[in-house]
Amino acid sequence: MKLTILGCHSATPHENKNPTAQLLDIKGHRFLIDCGEGTQVQLRKAKVSFVHIKHIFISHLHGDHFYGLPGLVSSFRLLGREAPLHIYGPEGIKEALLFLLKLSNSNLNYPLHFHELTSSESECVYEDDSVIVSTIPLKHRIYTNGFLFEEKKGLRRINTDAARTFGIDKSQYRLLQNGQHIKSLEGDVIENAKVTFSPHPEMKYAFCSDTAYHPSIVDIIYKADWLYHEATFLNQHESLAKQTKHSTAKQAAEIANKAQVGRLILGHYSSRYKNLSLFIDEAKAVFPNVILASDGAVIS
Repeated sequence: MKLTILGCHSATPHENKNPTAQLLDIKGHRFLIDCGEGTQVQLRKAKVSFVHIKHIFISHLHGDHFYGLPGLVSSFRLLGREAPLHIYGPEGIKEALLFLLKLSNSNLNYPLHFHELTSSESECVYEDDSVIVSTIPLKHRIYTNGFLFEEKKGLRRINTDAARTFGIDKSQYRLLQNGQHIKSLEGDVIENAKVTFSPHPEMKYAFCSDTAYHPSIVDIIYKADWLYHEATFLNQHESLAKQTKHSTAKQAAEIANKAQVGRLILGHYSSRYKNLSLFIDEAKAVFPNVILASDGAVIS
């Protein structure tokens, strides 16, 4: 699992400070999460091929989280995209995007599928053989979801030295990966555990964009390996966080602590703060394993 932070600042873009966008590499997928202004440029800087992006998840319809989407969708057309694109986001995202495309006479040459979200309860929005994506209902000024990305249990790993010792042909590896016992050429049963290792542990990533302090999400994100949680304010401005339905670094750490996550990633800082290390200090007083998101950072 690898996370590329394309943008992690709040509200308006500044020089070298981009609004929210992330790229998650998980089980062969490249999921784009939010798409603030400048996302295309940030993807280029990260040397990400646009063709690999097939699913885009938008948390809410505030501009710093989706104003980059119309441009990206249009660029896909200019680049001759043919593969379908799936967009998951709040009700209204289809109307907004198609209206802009209509005004600009931008007829797409690839299928565009919208999955509009309205539920106030957590729900599965995407699933295949390797990963599940569910919503994390958040508490913001407008309808907002975070997203939980969960790996499914993988195949067992071949112990090649043991397999060689038992004289197992590679044609039988798939059976072993699926957990089956096999027979040797002499007819003896070779137990799976003798020639395989357990699958890699399944990873979970929880993305919580703009939200007030909302302990109701703890059960949904429980034991996530990584939690990205907005921290727009420091605790000295808790009243402002409450008024605007954002969180402080301390509150984000309290959520991480309650959910027993592996690592907390802070982001969405207000531009009023010049010293971001204060966010680390405040959060670490509650939860030890904290890092700051930064534009262009890669976490793996």
